[in-house]
Amino acid sequence: MVVTASEIGAFLRRFSDAYATWMLPLNQQHQLPPNGLDILLFLANNPGKDTARDICRCRQLKPGLVSITVEKLVQAGYLQRQNVPGDRRKDRLVCTPAAEAIIEEGRRQQEAFGHRLNEGLSKEDTDCILRCLAVVDQNLKQIGNKEEPSHAKQSTF
Repeated sequence: MVVTASEIGAFLRRFSDAYATWMLPLNQQHQLPPNGLDILLFLANNPGKDTARDICRCRQLKPGLVSITVEKLVQAGYLQRQNVPGDRRKDRLVCTPAAEAIIEEGRRQQEAFGHRLNEGLSKEDTDCILRCLAVVDQNLKQIGNKEEPSHAKQSTF
C-alpha cells in the first residue's frame, strides 16, 4: 500500500491546525500578532538561525508576513534588531528579556503538545514512527535536490 501525497498533505494540515489551536491561548494571552509566538519560539529554539530569511525558509512563511510580525514584536519589546557585520542589508533578530517568560511557557506548551500527540503509543511505536519519518525525510531531500532515488540507481559491474 502506498501513502499518497494527498493523504500526507491532509495529515500535515491537521497537524498544523491542531498545533495552532493548542498554542492559540498563549498567543492571545500575551496579545501577540498572528505567528508571533511561532517566530519567538523559532528564534529561541534555533540558535544561529536568527534572520527573517531564516524564518521564511525554515518555517515556510511569506516574507511580508514575517516582516509585519517582526515589526510588531520589535514594537512590543520582544525582539531587537542587530546589524550583521559585513552585510548592512541584514539584521539579526534577538529575543529580549521581555520575551523570556513567553518563550518558556511556549516551550512547555510545545512539550505538552508532543506528549498529547504520543498518547496511546508505546516506545516501540514512537521509535518506528521516527525511523519512518527519517526515511521519508531523506526521500524528500532527494526529490527536492532532484537526486535519483537510491532504489532506482543501477549498479555497474
